[in-house]
Amino acid sequence: AFSGLDLACKTLCESTARTPDYSKTSLFTPQPRYNVWSFNLDAAQKLSSMFRSALIFALAIGAGAVAIDVKKAPRTVMEPDVTIFEAPRWARGERVSGDEPVHLTFFLKHCPYAFAKFEADLADRANPTSPNYGQWLDVEGVKAKLKPSAEALEAVKNFVESMGGVPAVDKFESVVSTTVPSAKVEEHLATVLHHHGHTERNAQVIRAVQHYSLPEDVAKHVAVVGDLVRFPRLKPASLVQEVIPQETNEDDSAWTKCGSSYSGFVNPHVLAERYGFEFPKLTSAKGNSLGLAEFQRQYYDDPDLQAFTKACKLQTNVTVSKVEGGNDPKACSGGFQGCVESLLDIEYAGAVAGAIPLKVYYATDYSLLSWANQLLSKDGVPPVHSVSYGNDEAQQTGRAYMDSVNTAFAKLSATGVTILFAAGDQGVWGREGIGSKYHPDFPAGSPYVTAVGGTDFKQKGTIGEETTWPDGGSGFSNDFSRPAWQDTYVEKYLQEAKGSLPKFPHVYNASSRAYPDLSALAGVVNAYLVALEGGKRFASVGGTSAASPVVAGIVAQINDRRLSAGKPTLGWLNPALYKCGEGVFHDVTTGKTSGGIVGGFPAAKGWDAATGFGTVQYKPLAKCLVAN
Repeated sequence: AFSGLDLACKTLCESTARTPDYSKTSLFTPQPRYNVWSFNLDAAQKLSSMFRSALIFALAIGAGAVAIDVKKAPRTVMEPDVTIFEAPRWARGERVSGDEPVHLTFFLKHCPYAFAKFEADLADRANPTSPNYGQWLDVEGVKAKLKPSAEALEAVKNFVESMGGVPAVDKFESVVSTTVPSAKVEEHLATVLHHHGHTERNAQVIRAVQHYSLPEDVAKHVAVVGDLVRFPRLKPASLVQEVIPQETNEDDSAWTKCGSSYSGFVNPHVLAERYGFEFPKLTSAKGNSLGLAEFQRQYYDDPDLQAFTKACKLQTNVTVSKVEGGNDPKACSGGFQGCVESLLDIEYAGAVAGAIPLKVYYATDYSLLSWANQLLSKDGVPPVHSVSYGNDEAQQTGRAYMDSVNTAFAKLSATGVTILFAAGDQGVWGREGIGSKYHPDFPAGSPYVTAVGGTDFKQKGTIGEETTWPDGGSGFSNDFSRPAWQDTYVEKYLQEAKGSLPKFPHVYNASSRAYPDLSALAGVVNAYLVALEGGKRFASVGGTSAASPVVAGIVAQINDRRLSAGKPTLGWLNPALYKCGEGVFHDVTTGKTSGGIVGGFPAAKGWDAATGFGTVQYKPLAKCLVAN
């Protein structure tokens, strides 16, 4: 049974014969979905009378809705395509005791018809050739286009209350969250919860060890219950090493600006010389800032930031202007790996952004959905965000979850926010490792994310030509169709690099969204220098989680120029980035993303599936993006 707006949407979907039949969908065929890039608004208008009729009928029958006993009602298994309830480097611990609090987040479904229209509208606003370019929406504008039905919201709120929880509704009225005892979660969601600990890091999560379900009359309104079955991917310990000072001859090169004893490592001066961004950045336009996402126990401490600023002789202090979600500086003195991920992000984003305010959004759990919802619920969020966390598409990351995250990213993009994600650190094989097919990264494969891949200097210690970092995440999504704005470049690559591409085409889906979009230094030939433990120790760190905050700092500088010129922020960046094209990047033409094993995508002239467009040339890129 359907009711409310669901009936209207069901009628529209059935009338256009666009309901996907997953039983006939190849593993390597993107999920059938509305093609936003060629969405026919004329056809949508022709359906408007049908929509109105269905809506009137739906509201009429919806008025007679009757409450049911959620414990006895027929149930629907949620995220049925998730079949793995464990992950490498995560050890299952004891079952969660009945009174332990568990936070739940219910993400409501959106009418596919309404979301397709929303995506088409967003594509127009992000197109530099459109008169609507940069006319981003406010909260009310997004809500007007995507707000779920009142009946759907009420059904989920009632379910939360039946668990003894207090429902909290986000300002878009599409997310309901609560905290309840674990016993209530296990009973009402028909699942079992266990503690899990990371084998290399001080990190713990609570996860379900089997499927979860909801009563049918609730499940029909819910896309996913956030992060009951997903394990986060953390940086491998092999990419973080303690630095032992090495006495070398003093010179005045960029390599020695953080001390001649650390001349073998990438630092902000090396990045500035290679990529040409404004350095130091001494001013900030009104309304500009840069956001970083950090998760469980990845805190920061001011002594480390001060030590980094001093050691690298920066003219602007690396500081955090605001923290959302709290901070525990003491955690940074509790071991070598303690706060390395967050300190890497903050030290390098802050050094590149200079005077542009830096804000940290911290979440106690590893939930991309919760993080996105946290941003959507706040006022005055930074117009650029960098996130150094992700997962493989195939690991505990079903279609419903990916679609929910993608929807949240689309909402953020529509409000003028640019989202950058690290593309991953295991090449084409992902965290799952070598197998019969490549394992694309999520959310790097989302079209609303600018995915940042990785490079190394071709010659150790020489600021110049770069080559592909073999462990940089790259490839083609298995879920998201290829958007029109990258069609030309991807097709050119597939044709011109045909002889060098993987010889078994069944291992990837060349018709889908390709990534990364661009890259930055990430490898360990010359790893990044990071201050730890109040400057008492330094670490060398590699990974695209270093590349992403660097590129985010550069994008924040470009936003600064736009805001100073009275223009809107860049917002959803990808359509404009691809409009600028190959001429505004350092082209990377060597290496491939084999993950240090076999296979992988080769770099080539122009855009490629190893490093995207390559690495930033700031002046021409800024000129192109500011001119729009």
